[in-house]
Formats: sequence, C-alpha cells, structure tokens
Amino acid sequence: MRHVIWDWNGTLADDLPTVVRCVNLSLAAIGENPIVADDYRDHYTRPVRRFYDDLLGRAVADSEWATIDYVFHAEYAKAAVQVPLASDARRAIDMVAAAGGTQSILSMWWHDDLAAEVSRHGLAEFMVRVDGNTKDAGETKERLLEIHLQALGGNGAVMIGDAIDDALAAQSIGIGCVVYDGGSHHRVELEKLDAPIASSLVEAAAIALGE
Repeated sequence: MRHVIWDWNGTLADDLPTVVRCVNLSLAAIGENPIVADDYRDHYTRPVRRFYDDLLGRAVADSEWATIDYVFHAEYAKAAVQVPLASDARRAIDMVAAAGGTQSILSMWWHDDLAAEVSRHGLAEFMVRVDGNTKDAGETKERLLEIHLQALGGNGAVMIGDAIDDALAAQSIGIGCVVYDGGSHHRVELEKLDAPIASSLVEAAAIALGE
C-alpha cells in the first residue's frame, strides 16, 4: 500500500504570500528594505538564519536574529488562520484516499499550531499522523522525517514537498520524494535535484501513486 507524506507550509498550505509579508515585517524591524516573492524564492534555504544572511548579503547579528525570529513567528501566528489550502489540495488528498493509499503530514512548523490548522481545514480525518516540530528551531527535516517514519512503522512511503530540504531529507532516509514547484523555490533550482517535479498537487499525487 502506498503511503504519502505531505509537507504543509508551501505545499498543502498556500502560504507563500503570508510568509513574504511576515519576512518583510521582520526585515522592517531591523531597518532593512522589503522583498518580493521572487526574492524569497531566490534565496530560501534552511536553516532560516542562513536565508536571512543570504538575502541581506551579510551575517545577521545575534540581536537582529532574535528580533527577526520573534517578529516573524508572532506575525505568522496571527495570520495563519487566514492562510488557504492550495487550490487543488483537497482534490489531491481525495485522489490518494480513493486509490487506497494512506496519508500523513510532516512539517517543520510547531506541532500544536500545525495540528490546529490541519483540523481547521477538515483534513485530520484523512491523516494517520500529523507531526510538527516539538523540539527547537534548529531541528532538521531529516531528523523529523526519520522519527515520523519510525512512528508509521511501514514501508512504501513517498514524500510530497515544495522545498529542496524535503527532497534531500527523503533521499537521506531512503524514500522517494515528489517536489511541488508552487512553493519556496524556482523550478530551475528544483531541476537540479534527483527527484520528479510536479506543477500541481494533483500531478504530484499521481506521480507518488505511480499513475
């Protein structure tokens, strides 16, 4: 039986506009100029502090990072309830369910906030697990994926995510990954990965299911 592990931010949740707005609020708090979505996609990487270093072309000071981290998360927490699902998220989830597959969600976002949003969108009933970050901001997707897979206790999993980090984590653990190009990165960057790329979540689900 095929199991699909969905990423949340930038994949099932269409939050890029919200993320860019929150980044701009955090930049304003340290006296820096705003960016646009293409700037975000040009520079996005993890860990997030390195993203800000790359974006500004300099090392972010510890005091600046503390401000950035606080402002971003405070603003995102307020905006999260307005973030919509990707336009075809429900169709893709229904598609996996109809094919007899099982599904779960794994995210670097804080677990309690993630679980609340998954429930708010009516998706919890489709998921055998919903796991977010319960550790700290320095946790890695690879480590969370490893824990998630151990909890699932089965094989045949394929991950669907929008970030390079998703593909690299899946590769390191030894599972497949379909990369969705509607989120954090430009397609030209995703094409450097050894992973199939999908332009929609329905296409991603079809690839994961082997259709």
